[in-house]
Amino acid sequence: MTATIDTGLTKAERNDVVQELSKVLADSFALYLKTHGYHWNVRGPEFFSYHTLLEEQYREVWAALDDIAERIRALGEFAPQAHSAFANLTSIKDGDPENDAPTMLKELMKDHETVIATCRAALAVADDEGDDVSVDLLTQRLAAHEKSAWMLRSTLGGR
Repeated sequence: MTATIDTGLTKAERNDVVQELSKVLADSFALYLKTHGYHWNVRGPEFFSYHTLLEEQYREVWAALDDIAERIRALGEFAPQAHSAFANLTSIKDGDPENDAPTMLKELMKDHETVIATCRAALAVADDEGDDVSVDLLTQRLAAHEKSAWMLRSTLGGR
């Protein structure tokens, strides 16, 4: 027996939000993998500070993945889980472990900005569909990614 979902959102509204949340999940997962990989492979005179910063960032994104996936499930759909599913949804490119530290940080800063754009698009859809819970989740994700981008930008000597 399948229970119906009656939370005030229609199936079409939920599906619209899920499509966008799936992109946020895919971008976030790709960013997590890239950040963790760069954490392992960063090197240079500022190694320890970069290594520590990247660990803080990948741990924060890792914790958020569960919240995003569980929101998709609460909306009645399955969260994407395979590498191929994520690869088809994400805009984040794989990192190169041979990059120097400044290149790694610049890439990650841009990747956070990509996730910010993905979150903003998802937030607009969630808001249009009246999904306040997803709006709240996406607002929190925006704040986290904006802070991470700022940290990376400042580490690189920018504003």
